[in-house]
Amino acid sequence: MAPVTELTVGQVAMRSGVAVSALHFYEARGLIRSHRTSGNQRRYGRDVLRRVAIIRVAQEVGISLAEIAAALQSLPEGRTPTREDWNLLSTAWRDSLDQKISQLKKLRDGLTDCIGCGCMSIDKCPLRNKGDKLSKQGAGARRLLVER
Repeated sequence: MAPVTELTVGQVAMRSGVAVSALHFYEARGLIRSHRTSGNQRRYGRDVLRRVAIIRVAQEVGISLAEIAAALQSLPEGRTPTREDWNLLSTAWRDSLDQKISQLKKLRDGLTDCIGCGCMSIDKCPLRNKGDKLSKQGAGARRLLVER
């Protein structure tokens, strides 16, 4: 029996653990590609399984779909991503992840003495900005921003 080179959307969903609707969404966003049979059914190359795995892992660690799409564009179409491809992609995402981790740590550490509502601890809240003094530094929650 010859190895299967193309998969239906249902087969991809079953093998990848991703809902059919998610696969359609990924395809609409340009993250994966399929072609249509003469009966207008979607068919995917086997490489899509690794691409979906990369998408899921990247999403799990907080990489945006736009960043994932840009990264996947750098890979040759129709070829299963290799270990070297993954190394290039994950290395490119490392700085962004480090920035997000720093931001989350600063947010966590800044909220330890605050209940988050501002009503009971307003006089001693570390996030308080009396007189909007921090507006001179720029927009946003200045004490929670991590310098880049």
